[in-house]
Parts: sequence; C-alpha cells; structure tokens
Amino acid sequence: MKYHKTGAEYSGSDKCEFTLWAPSASAVEIVIQHPVTLAIGMERENDGYWRKSVAGIKPGYRYMYRVDSNVERPDPSSSFQPLGVHGPSEVVDHKKFAWGDREWKSPPLGKMIFYELHTGTFTTEGTFEAIIPLLPELKELGITTIELMPVAQFPGERNWGYDGVYPYAVQNSYGGPEGLKKLCDACHAKGLSLFLDVVYNHLGPEGNYLSVFGPYFNNKYKTPWGDAVNFDGAYCDGVRSYFIMNAIHWFANYHIDGLRVDAVHGIFDQSPRNILEELADAVREFSDTSGKEFYLIAESDLNDSRIVKEKSRGGYAVHAQWNDDFHHSIHTLLTGDKNGYYEDFGDIAQLAKAFSEGYVYTGEYSKFRKRSHGISSADIPGRSMVVFVQNHDQAGNRMLGERLITLAGYEAQKLAAGTLMVSPYIPLLFMGEEYGEGAPFLYFVSHGDPDLIEAVRNGRRNEFSSFGWSGEPPDPQAVSTFNASKTDRRSICMAEHSALYSYYKELISLRKKLPALRNLYRKNLATEITADGNILVVRRKHGRSEISVLMNYSGNENLCITGSRSKQYLKIIDSADKNWNGPGVSAPSMINKKTEIRLKPYNFLIYSVTERR
Repeated sequence: MKYHKTGAEYSGSDKCEFTLWAPSASAVEIVIQHPVTLAIGMERENDGYWRKSVAGIKPGYRYMYRVDSNVERPDPSSSFQPLGVHGPSEVVDHKKFAWGDREWKSPPLGKMIFYELHTGTFTTEGTFEAIIPLLPELKELGITTIELMPVAQFPGERNWGYDGVYPYAVQNSYGGPEGLKKLCDACHAKGLSLFLDVVYNHLGPEGNYLSVFGPYFNNKYKTPWGDAVNFDGAYCDGVRSYFIMNAIHWFANYHIDGLRVDAVHGIFDQSPRNILEELADAVREFSDTSGKEFYLIAESDLNDSRIVKEKSRGGYAVHAQWNDDFHHSIHTLLTGDKNGYYEDFGDIAQLAKAFSEGYVYTGEYSKFRKRSHGISSADIPGRSMVVFVQNHDQAGNRMLGERLITLAGYEAQKLAAGTLMVSPYIPLLFMGEEYGEGAPFLYFVSHGDPDLIEAVRNGRRNEFSSFGWSGEPPDPQAVSTFNASKTDRRSICMAEHSALYSYYKELISLRKKLPALRNLYRKNLATEITADGNILVVRRKHGRSEISVLMNYSGNENLCITGSRSKQYLKIIDSADKNWNGPGVSAPSMINKKTEIRLKPYNFLIYSVTERR
C-alpha cells in the first residue's frame, strides 16, 4: 500500500503544499485566515486525496478546510492548533529547528530504564521546557528513557492526553511543536531517549471533526469511545496511511526515539495484514532508511504474544509490550486489593510465574473476565516486555488516585522497587515513584461542553462502582483536581524521600553493573517459594555473575529461611538498612547453605556469589 503525507508541508521560499484525504468530497477549499481571508480551491488526485501548492504562505499562517461549501474545519493532520481544538490550524516549518543531535543514537531497547511522566503535572509550569532543567537529575538517577504521556492536541489545558483529537498536533498549552523539539534535543544532549505515547484506537469526543472529511470510523465494532477507527472497512487504506504516517511524523519531524501505542486491544482489524504488523513494518523500513533504530511498544491486556513475535512465527514484530500481570501480581500481594481485575491475583506463585514466563494468565480461567484468558509468553525474550509497579493507569484509575506508597507503605514500596529492578524485563518508573511522591494522580479534563463534562463525571462514578469504591470522586473538570496531581520534587530533600531516592538509584546502578541483572535472559532464572508461601527467592545467572534475591511479601512477620546453596554469597543490598530509612538489618552479610536468614517484614535482599581464589 502507498502511504501519503497529509497536512501542510512548508517547503521554504514562502511556499506550502496542502494535502487532504477527503474521498467523498466533490469540492475542497483551503481557507487562509492570515493575513487576509482567502479561499483557494484544491485539486483532486487519485485515492481520494486533494492537493494544492500555494505561493505566498509563511510559517505562522492559519487556515481551515471547507468541504463541499459547508462549514470550515481545522486540518485533520494539523501540526499546531494555537487556539485549541476548534480554532484554525497553523503552518509549521519543520525544517527550521536547529537540531544538535546529529550523532545521537538511542540505546538498545533491552538496556533501557523508562520514566513515564505527564507533562502538565510533572512541573509547576506544566510545559515541555520546564522539564529540561530536571533532566540531569533523572540522568543521575539512572534513567535512560523518558516516556511522555500523549501530547496530541486535546480540548482545553488539562487532560491525561487520551482525549486528543489532532494526532499530528502538539498540545498548545505544553509549548507546541517548538517546545517538544527543544525537549527532545535536550534529552539527546543529556544521553536520554525520548518516547511518546500515541493513541490509535480512538479519538476524544470534543473537537473530533475527522468524520467531516472521510470514513475514519465505522460502526462494525463498538468501543467505550463509540465507533471504532476504520482499519478494515471501505476506504480503510486512507485511514491506515493516516496513522502509519503519523508514527513517521514523530520520528522525522521531532526526532522521537520510540512510540508507546495505547490500548491496542481497542484496535479492531480483520485484514489479512493487521495494522500493527503494517505499522511495525513501516517503522522498521524508516529505521533502515535513517540508519537509526526507532521503536514501537504496544499496550495490550490481551496476553497475546503474537504482538511481539517475529513475523516468521506468525507475529506482528512489534518491539515490546506492557505486561500488566507483573504489576497486578505485586499490587495484590502488597495491598490485599481484590476488587475489579485484581480478583484474579493475590498468590505469590503468580509473581513467580511472572518472573519465569512473563504473563500470569496463559490460558487459565479468569474470574474477572469469566473466561479463559491469554496464551503462553515463555518463548518470547525478556526484552519484549515492559514491567512496572505503578503507572498512570494503575494510580489514576483509582477513585482517589492513590500511589502504591500511600496504599502499602514505605517498606512495601522498597520491596516493590527491588522486585521490579531484578526482573528479566524492561523496567518503567512512574513520575515521583523514585522518591515516594505523596500527591495522587487523579483523572482530570477541561472540556468546554457542559453535557460532555457531566457525562465524564457519571462515567467515572460508574467505573469506580465496579471496583466497590463508594463516595464521590474528585471532580475531573475542577482545576483543583489537576493541581492536586502535580508532583513536588522539592520533597526529595526531606530525609525519608532522599533515602528512597538513593535506594532507587542504587538498585538501578546494580541492574546496570551486574551481568546477571542487566542481561534479560530467563533461561538461567529459577524461582522458589518458601516460608509458607511468604518469601519468593529468585536466582539469576549470566556467565560467572550469579545472584540470589530474597523477597518477603509478608508484612507481619520476621521470617527465617536457611540458605540452600553451597556457594558463598555476599549481601549487596538490604532494604531494611537504615541507610534506606529502614528498621535495621537482621539478615547476615554472608550466606551459604547452612546460614539462617532472618527477614524483616517486606524485606528485599540481593546476595551475589563470591568466587573462591
């Protein structure tokens, strides 16, 4: 299939080429609004595309499209909406920015440590440029890759980003195209990769004018957001091209290193060649042409390893996917939560399986789904999974937006962090996690339609009731809800937060330093459950590097176990250490098969083998 660039492409010399996909239109005009209003007819080409090269156009000029002499609407492929979702689009010169990252190449995916953040709440200012001064701190922590929640233009100034309606435009309140480019260039200058969360399964309701131009949606499938995106119906070639070229747009014009594709289980496509496979092929082709690797990561709750399997094995060859099962296993053990989808979890054997295989549900019956769920992931590499102990969804989709440290406490947070960092998968932190941010992460919007605002309020109430939570949730529309979700990094200076930050920093350092941790192979990984099902032991090896990890998932007891190996092991981290603001160590500094090991509640320990000379 041929892919088409759409939108306004400024070519220099005050000349701009406008391209629009409107297959059913009989006439299309570009309505230039600056400096004077001027309507210019476009010329129809093949496959439903309209094109017109116009002289006298400068970057900053604003325009709309008029289809069949009807209402004027912004460009579906707009790069910038300076006045919001209902206002005119603005011509952007993507060749103008003075990039300083010509020699930059992203590290391999398997070496990355992700840090997910929301631009609007990560800093007081809530802009791209306000993030830049904090990059050295994230680099010092050991982060390799920042992942931005969606920045495609959404209505108003406050939103998670999943209500975006202009997939090519950069949110005006965050700093627009220039701000995002400055952030990406600054990330690369500091040796950090930048990934972007994109939404290809739906668009938000307010300002969504795509249907004015073409059949971007069809009613063959229903989603929580209405009709599904048209990836396999009549005229779907234009829709597929629109989203595939969107991915290339972020790589080519913004130097983004990779995309996290939101909720691919909400993408419906019965084509012989699934849109995810086609997207992965296009990204791989762009990488080959560029001489740099660009990445795709899928969010999916399907537990379907085909998403990341090689094409030769019937897969789509997406680079990696999020694994919710890993999170759910840890969360339920530490919080006792059994509401909603958590009812399927709570057994430490499930966490052991997550370590050794990836998915927990690989065909077993799910009480939550009331059916069997998943297939095996044992044959896909560890570098194909991203794991976490919290993220925007797992905090923000709680009624009060509580983070794990609020729900389970300080020692449990350290245990979760250790569990994450010794996993044979790619770890992801959520902003503020590393120092124990106390602010919740709530759901917030700033819609302009009163009926839509009330629908969002009711929708959240209904969603929370399914989890058994009672009471009135914070108002998503209120500015106070947004402000309550802002992080306060000044708290790192406080003793308790500083100790947790140092603990995370040490864990990340160990992960990078020890071959047994930094190599994401499960073939040399073994698990053992002891102490009546309260302690999980994980052993990992790579070459001469060998570690034994002990995790006490009981919060009430000082548990004892006896070492089972003849080799000598030296303790290299103990979460109970007072250096990490712990209660004090009880586990010995050196162990072998005869040593009694006493673990404090929620204790996390790493022992490394010592070689005899």
